[in-house]
Amino acid sequence: MATILTKRTRSFRIISQDPEVCDVNNQMLTTTVDIPVECLYSGPWGHRVQVVDFDSYSSKFYDPLIYEQDDAGFVLDPFIDKDAGTLIEDRHFHSQNVYAIVMRTLMLFERALGRRVNWGGKSHQLKLVPTAFYDANAFYWPQKEAILFGYFPATNRDGNVYTCLSHDVIVHETTHALLDGLRSRFVYPSSPDQAAFHEGFSDIVALLSVFSLSGVVEAVLKRQARTKKLKFNWISKNGISPQKLKQSALLGLAEQMGQEGVQAVRGTALRRSVDLDPNPDYYNNDPQFIPAHRRGEILVAATMNTFIHIWSERLKQMSSVSSNLLDLDRVVEEGKDIADYFLSTVIRAIDYTPPVHLEFCDYLSAMITADKEIHPNDTRYQIRKHLLSSFESYGIKPAVGAPVASRDPASQGSKTIDGAWLSVDELDLSYDQIHFEAMTRDPDEVFKFIWDNRQVLHLDGGLSDQAYCNVLSVRPCVRISIDGFALRETVAEFYQVVRLGADELKKLGYALPADMPDEIEIPLYGGGTLIFNEYGRLKYYIHNSLDNRERQEKRIKDLWSVGALPERADRRSNFARLHRLRAMDAGDDPREEW
Repeated sequence: MATILTKRTRSFRIISQDPEVCDVNNQMLTTTVDIPVECLYSGPWGHRVQVVDFDSYSSKFYDPLIYEQDDAGFVLDPFIDKDAGTLIEDRHFHSQNVYAIVMRTLMLFERALGRRVNWGGKSHQLKLVPTAFYDANAFYWPQKEAILFGYFPATNRDGNVYTCLSHDVIVHETTHALLDGLRSRFVYPSSPDQAAFHEGFSDIVALLSVFSLSGVVEAVLKRQARTKKLKFNWISKNGISPQKLKQSALLGLAEQMGQEGVQAVRGTALRRSVDLDPNPDYYNNDPQFIPAHRRGEILVAATMNTFIHIWSERLKQMSSVSSNLLDLDRVVEEGKDIADYFLSTVIRAIDYTPPVHLEFCDYLSAMITADKEIHPNDTRYQIRKHLLSSFESYGIKPAVGAPVASRDPASQGSKTIDGAWLSVDELDLSYDQIHFEAMTRDPDEVFKFIWDNRQVLHLDGGLSDQAYCNVLSVRPCVRISIDGFALRETVAEFYQVVRLGADELKKLGYALPADMPDEIEIPLYGGGTLIFNEYGRLKYYIHNSLDNRERQEKRIKDLWSVGALPERADRRSNFARLHRLRAMDAGDDPREEW
């Protein structure tokens, strides 16, 4: 008889950050994480993840991890009481560590988005290879539907450095795979912002997810408190300013993560990103921030400074007048709560982004809209106010909020007051012969809605009349706020493509680079995200028009300048090369984005 599992979650021990991050007693930080229960085969091998312990350096397969079960059929964690040295060198623990952290990251995404989330590619299962090769690198490989982790010799101790033991590296690469499933077009050549977004977004998720782990932030702040000889469970009120918090907590984590292992894989970008002082010139005028791995740092800095300012403001509200000290546990608890709330907003915003030609201004409006929809009252954390302020300090303003962008570049609609996307209430949309239930799951039904409303949605005339159009996905979701409010939406995305010669575009009046040959074929892309409410009515139409000549000309100019035109046969990003260049800080080659 099959065992009936009654629990919803199970606990696994993991390394909290990486082996270099220690507590006040200089012991490696570990914790247990709860992940959804599933039937596990040897590996571990579950319904979403398969760990394959193969080392290409030695060309050897190793025996998979096999879990023992208790009488109720639940697996037993064999590493719950093992010492740090054993964990670092035990191949079976390497497998458990990557499995548990990847599944936890998937759980965070699905909780935020209110639905199942696909990996990039067509497979239900993502392969994880803990010691795949002998090199200071780790990367998501879309074509193989896998994440490969490298290992290399340590420089300041005996043994090897294993990237599969770094929480940051694992979450970062998992986020690549999840974002690829959510927005498959984001890895194709477009704007410098879109090239940078995968790296920046993955860093943000990695950093924020640390704050919800038990023990990590406590350890960093307690080390600071002990260094300054304060009472062990108290921290000075002078230490809760945004700059002090950033130095003690966020940068404290980044410094320790970068001592050896993570720095070799990811460079110093984590530390450099969060320490990047506000300056609009970085985004608008500085050529150093054109390469993808540098430009992504702007997004990380603007987002993480938002988190730090919210945390600081909340701590000021809870501080007492009579004492110059704050309870350290409360400081940490507040930080973890805000990080958890903010991480959900950061992830949920992906649903409110256009499917093509993403720019940071679009993502800012997406975050504001995502938070506004689930939390209309923003008095608790004032996330939207802090987002606008932080991003503006880096030269990033919200996108134009008009529900349908005009084809005339001089008239792109009005901006919203609060930075959110404008609703489509004023559009005269047709719902005749549209089946609501089918439109929550059926791409053909959504395509019919688009076809019937192509004039209202500005998809008729111009180049759109010649374009191929395809509905990429239809995703029903139920989002739950912290106060229990349920928001039901259906998210659909479509894209358009038309391929014309440079000579044809010139005849249409497009301003192309002077040295571009007439015979080059140039693909033009457009597309939109449709957000339907629980009654099947369109709420938001977030799109980048194929007929927006100004944006298309800018894209062509950018891609031509970095050698990305004409298109290669395989146009998807090379994550392995990008990560290697990032670690080496090879910012002089602008072609690295694609």
